[in-house]
Amino acid sequence: MFPKWMNMVPAVGVVGTLGGVVLVVAGFWYWATPSFFEVGYMPTQPFAGNDHQIHAGKLGIDCRYCHTKVEQAAEANVPNVATCYGCHADGRLRDAAAQDVQWIRDAYAADESIPWRRVHKLPDYVRNFPHNIHVNAGVSCVSCHGMILSMPVVSQAKSLSMSWCLDCHRNPERFLVDPSKVTNLVWVDEHLKERTPDDPEAAKLLKTLRSPPPQSCGACHY
Repeated sequence: MFPKWMNMVPAVGVVGTLGGVVLVVAGFWYWATPSFFEVGYMPTQPFAGNDHQIHAGKLGIDCRYCHTKVEQAAEANVPNVATCYGCHADGRLRDAAAQDVQWIRDAYAADESIPWRRVHKLPDYVRNFPHNIHVNAGVSCVSCHGMILSMPVVSQAKSLSMSWCLDCHRNPERFLVDPSKVTNLVWVDEHLKERTPDDPEAAKLLKTLRSPPPQSCGACHY
């Protein structure tokens, strides 16, 4: 005769099987999504001159000084060599610092572009992210790019997944600020953390939108 505890074997087997299936599905649900394989992406750049920790953080340079078209164009342009040269021309830095950015002067003299590697890239079946619409509506750089001013090398801070976009479009009041402050990243980060669901400022900002953020497939997909 078998002991009584053997009667539990089938039940334990079923529970174990179901638990294993749940773990596999949950693991795939996370590891096969942008939250896992895109967040933290940090391509190696050709030069170390795009140190946002120094430029945007220590020096406090406004994002729009380098990314000049974010308020007018869908693309957030990468600064050209002339923009970099404006600060890094001969005689404008101490000797040690000047040597670190000699490659800027070399590129400027040769009339060559700098082959920066793109960090944020949406799939081809998604329309380009319109920076001008979002910035002018009051969506801050920090909401999509994270605390960029603390990054020596830029990395992807958000998943840029469809669900991530829809979270904002469904509840825009959680992310909107005065458009004049979108590049004040430290203020925005602290301000949004303290915002309550019934914040009167959020309701006021919502009324400034020409239309509610779209949630239809055709708004983002070809």
